[in-house]
Amino acid sequence: MQWYLTVLRNYVGFSGRARRTEYWMFALVNFLIEVVLVILSAATHSGLFIALIVLYGLAVLLPSLAVLVRRIHDIGMSGWWILIGLIPFGGLVLLVFALIPGNQGPNRYGDDPKGTPMDTPYPPYPNYPTYQ
Repeated sequence: MQWYLTVLRNYVGFSGRARRTEYWMFALVNFLIEVVLVILSAATHSGLFIALIVLYGLAVLLPSLAVLVRRIHDIGMSGWWILIGLIPFGGLVLLVFALIPGNQGPNRYGDDPKGTPMDTPYPPYPNYPTYQ
């Protein structure tokens, strides 16, 4: 639940990096909340829960986009890659991006959210520019 609340607090933070754990825990909690709302809507046949589903979806739209952009930053790519989701099969590309481990050490989008491991050279890639 801590990861979910962290993303909600940083709901318009499109800069920086997000770990896989942060992204996937947010996605899991979102999924579980939506499943509960759909089950309640189906069980009660009430328009109230349908309205709640729509309102919840609108409420987490910006945080979902922000954490996905930060997740893409973690692998060293521009957040504009999120637009690939608008083309057919682009969602699969975004899924692969979300599954790829992040760059070790700092990249142009910020420091490694996991911290810099002591046993890896700094910077991790010899031709990669560092910003200090």
